[in-house]
Amino acid sequence: MAKKWKQILAAGLTTGLLMASSSQPVFAQSDSLIDAILDEEEGADEITAEETTEDFAEDTSYSMLRGTNLNLGSMKIKKLASNEIGIYGLTQCHKKCSKVYLSIYLERKVNGSYGTYKYWNFTANNVTSLSKTLDVAVPSGTYYRVRGYHAASNGGLKESTSTLTQGIMVK
Repeated sequence: MAKKWKQILAAGLTTGLLMASSSQPVFAQSDSLIDAILDEEEGADEITAEETTEDFAEDTSYSMLRGTNLNLGSMKIKKLASNEIGIYGLTQCHKKCSKVYLSIYLERKVNGSYGTYKYWNFTANNVTSLSKTLDVAVPSGTYYRVRGYHAASNGGLKESTSTLTQGIMVK
């Protein structure tokens, strides 16, 4: 039995060595590799479904059906200049709430994906809505979008929703 295992092992090793020595490595031409790298870098700012060609984008999200406190959340982003954007965020309630929340996350596209660039958190007490308008200086040459977190609490019940605009090019 041990002899049979040795024969199988020897046959397997021989087959592996033959396959390894008979394989031909294939190398891409260096021009193609450079072109592929350049295409990938250029593709980082290519427009996708996450972006728009407009200078303005917005998103509104309504709270759960027949929510008690929170009605909706809304975020808007607008290109103001070659290095400045305007941001507007709103958390709207059905009635006066003990605490209303609005968090704004400005996201910047770098190397093909979005990440948080700046953020702001706001709260207000005993109000029916909370809104903020911000003008932000940003580096040009890439896409920006805004993500919002909207919440309202009253009597121990907290309801929330989130928003996300498409990206706009600032150049």
